[in-house]
Amino acid sequence: MGCIGCTVGTSNGSPKGCGSKGNCSTGGCNRLNTYDWLSSMDIVDTDPFDVVEVSFKNGARKGFYRLREHLRTGTGDMVVVETGNGFDIGTICLSGELVRLQLKKKKTEEPDVAHEVVRRANERDLERLEEARSQEMATMVRARVIARTLGLEMKIGDVEYQGDKRKATFYYTADGRVDFRELIRHYAKEFRVKIEMRQIGARQESARIGGIGSCGRELCCSTWLTDFKSVSTAAARYQNLAINQSKLSGQCGRLKCCLNYELDTYLDALESFPENADKLETKYGKAVLIKTDIFKQIMYYAVSQENGRNKVYILNLERVNEILEMNQRGEKPETLEGLGLFSGENELEEVDFEDGTGDIELPMEKRRRRKKKKKPRKNPSSSQQSGAKKEDSGDKNNRSNSKNAPANNSKKGQNAPTQKGNKSKNRRFRRKKK
Repeated sequence: MGCIGCTVGTSNGSPKGCGSKGNCSTGGCNRLNTYDWLSSMDIVDTDPFDVVEVSFKNGARKGFYRLREHLRTGTGDMVVVETGNGFDIGTICLSGELVRLQLKKKKTEEPDVAHEVVRRANERDLERLEEARSQEMATMVRARVIARTLGLEMKIGDVEYQGDKRKATFYYTADGRVDFRELIRHYAKEFRVKIEMRQIGARQESARIGGIGSCGRELCCSTWLTDFKSVSTAAARYQNLAINQSKLSGQCGRLKCCLNYELDTYLDALESFPENADKLETKYGKAVLIKTDIFKQIMYYAVSQENGRNKVYILNLERVNEILEMNQRGEKPETLEGLGLFSGENELEEVDFEDGTGDIELPMEKRRRRKKKKKPRKNPSSSQQSGAKKEDSGDKNNRSNSKNAPANNSKKGQNAPTQKGNKSKNRRFRRKKK
């Protein structure tokens, strides 16, 4: 199990951790790592096993490879391995006799291991691997953009380059089948490498990415959990958990795998509880089951009373079985008091209320008055200047009126004699007609 810095934080494609210096709980920084306790012991194996387990990209992917003759390697060495289309670089995470057990766990036969370990990785190989890891984030962002432009309902979750940068594997999630033939053409044209598409589930995606769960620890799927069993809401009901989707779902959006961890223990404890014990018949009414403590093996029943309040009684399983047998015979117990685990301390205390009018006076709420905004005062200097401007404008108007006045008078004087001449002409014309 790696530390948080290894699985979550990376710098230039390499993990930000102790550097596999043995400070982790399992002695390495790989995710889903198997502790190789034989490698730390000074024991010489006379008949060494020639198959090793190699992890790639900080434990995100693992595979079995066969060692060549006269090649001395050990756990933690960086090696170059052959693949179907090139070479890849990884870390030996398990070697020796423990690989036999790992083969049985993975249900893989020894003759099925076809690829070999070529040699140890040199500085040039490690530089090319670092270059490939540094390009993966930019490639994933560009790949998402291309998939979105083509209108495909899929999500690119992770990209992994091969050590020789000849091949790129795109891990994606989708609800159904996706026709990505056109998408592969665009990817091959854009990235100039061989493209491989692999569809994974939501849990496998969160296992590859990693993260921190609600418990404060690393995700189980990215540290030690490899087989994903189906989880249903019935597991939460058996454990008396509230059906809250936000609290029961993990970072993958599915129900948490940890709901199955203690499910068998709860099922074994529930076998001793009676069936159809939700209601018990008494002479005072029905007792309704409100709570069950599975590990203490006690049951809480509420009985309604005349005042509308309920009394809660605590009964053990033996007493509940006795009452159920009485109800089957048609008998009803008189009361539940003093039976089973009931005591006066377990009864809910009744709270009385007193009339406190006149004894307690609440202070009157004071209404806050809104403050009026004060108008800004005018400066006296500005008012004097405005008055002076008005006087100047008034003088100008008077001057213009005085200039126009004689001109108007002169016009009137010119028109006056012409009007008198016209009147005299009209009089003469009338006299001639007469």
